[in-house]
Amino acid sequence: MNKLYGYWRSSAAYRVRIALNYKGLDVEHIPVHLVKNGGEQHGDAYVAINPSHLVPTFTDREGLKLAQSVAILEYLQDTYPTPTLLPFDPKERAIVRSMVAAICSDIHPLNNLRVLKYLSAQGFSDEQKSQWYQHWVSVGFETVEAMLQQYSGQYSFGDQLSFADVCLIPQVYNAKRFNIDLSPYPLIEAIYARCCELSAFAMAAPEQQADAGA
Repeated sequence: MNKLYGYWRSSAAYRVRIALNYKGLDVEHIPVHLVKNGGEQHGDAYVAINPSHLVPTFTDREGLKLAQSVAILEYLQDTYPTPTLLPFDPKERAIVRSMVAAICSDIHPLNNLRVLKYLSAQGFSDEQKSQWYQHWVSVGFETVEAMLQQYSGQYSFGDQLSFADVCLIPQVYNAKRFNIDLSPYPLIEAIYARCCELSAFAMAAPEQQADAGA
């Protein structure tokens, strides 16, 4: 059976959960606690599966071990093409992928757990870390909001769900958790609210996971 190693609050794992739900795929969820006991992602058993010490990791019964959420999304799309999470036109697919990169490459890496832990180790106060987080999220959301002004409809790219929505919603969830003012980004807020009403997104929400609150 397919397995997804993740953590309930991991936005990268959250992305994959949404895609799995949307495509109706069964998967065994295996929690990897990112804080307990110094972080289970650093244990020998998990590092043997994913040497990056990060979640998520997707595995299948044939021995595939796939890290990096966007690579997992692409694999799921290629292997289970319907319902699709990419447009059919190559130019439109490229636009969606550029939106994904704006979120997953320009925002998320600067604000994930290991970066915040590093800042703490360098003597940053909680207030300084909050300022860091807010700055980089705001810079990224300004870009995403501008892209949505060009391309959005009901969702991030027109009226069809895509990878852009799959990646945007977890990032907005995290921004809300850290009390980021989203009022300058009305399109982001509207798409977030719309997607959260869909079962694939609602079931993937952190609070709905078996390890929630752990």
